[in-house]
Amino acid sequence: MKSIIRQGAAVAAAAVLLAGLAACSGTPSASPSAAGHGDWRTATSATAGGGMDALIAAAKKEGSLNAIALPNDWANYGEVISTFQKKYGITVNVENPDASSQDEINAVASRKGQDRSPDVIDVGHDFDVAAAQQGLLAPYQVASFAKIPAGQKEKTGLWYNDMGGYVSIGCDAGRVTTCPTTFKDLLDPQYKGKVALSGNPVKSASAFGAVYAAAIANGGSFANIQPGLDFFTKLTRSGNFNPVEATPATMEKGETPIAVVWDYRNAAYADELKTKGITWNVQVPKDGVFAQYYSQAIVKWAPHPAAARLWQEFLYSTEGQNLWLKGYARPVLLPVMIADGTVDTDALAHLPQVSEKTTSFPSEEQGKAAKAVVSNGWTKAVS
Repeated sequence: MKSIIRQGAAVAAAAVLLAGLAACSGTPSASPSAAGHGDWRTATSATAGGGMDALIAAAKKEGSLNAIALPNDWANYGEVISTFQKKYGITVNVENPDASSQDEINAVASRKGQDRSPDVIDVGHDFDVAAAQQGLLAPYQVASFAKIPAGQKEKTGLWYNDMGGYVSIGCDAGRVTTCPTTFKDLLDPQYKGKVALSGNPVKSASAFGAVYAAAIANGGSFANIQPGLDFFTKLTRSGNFNPVEATPATMEKGETPIAVVWDYRNAAYADELKTKGITWNVQVPKDGVFAQYYSQAIVKWAPHPAAARLWQEFLYSTEGQNLWLKGYARPVLLPVMIADGTVDTDALAHLPQVSEKTTSFPSEEQGKAAKAVVSNGWTKAVS
């Protein structure tokens, strides 16, 4: 896929996204800090728990981290995980890599007191807000917390945005004569049975973003996602919508030759598919520019509370943020790293291009209302 991108355009694109700103063993024992300053389960910062050295020592003693829904090809998570494991000698156990954000929340809510509960979650922003409201999360402020824009975090550290991107259209140039570049194009009869999403928008933040982008492309707004559902009704009635979940495997087989997915996902797919002789083109549609972040959080009853906190410290370090950038995702601290010269300039230069000069995001209230509309109307829209 990857289009050739000038570094200046990449810097601008980066600034755009960021401008808007069954075994049960009872409750696991607490993990005291090496310095004896307290319990990592309740520590709200590394300093509060005895310092970074104490946190590292306690996390190494725990030896494991339970994660969920982190595919290796999602925002370069494969390298993120392997780097963390090598750096600290902690095994990262990833359950159900292709699970949805809602699956993550369900796993957390149903496993309180269990050793197999997730320690951390990485979910669509609206899902973290919901998890916080349900009392599932523990407040923790990473060392770089003050650098995260106010609008991109919960003030006590219950959650904070991590990385994000734009809704994009991926297309197999070998199987599609003319690749679509806008949502309007997707209604063309030549794309019959070819247009897929990355899952059900009721559960998947990526697919939900696609509905929001379609709404914007068809006269909707952050406060009105209904035109997005109406668009997918038209797409279904035209025969163009393909209900198969788009994955690298379905793309390789030709089952989903067009996929509406986050740009960093499509960009990574392009790299993977290129090795198999497939040219996967990626375009951020000009008629439906929609960007969103995913968010990080620590589970309140994390079986490995120190490892969970060390994981967050790593992700929000310059090293962790640049690893996400290497996976074509725009990390939340990107403006800071550009300003202080710690950004990976090569990775920055390869970000997919975006036409908009500024991009805004839905408010929490708008996002919650939109999720309700989609939850109530998606099945009918594509039936």
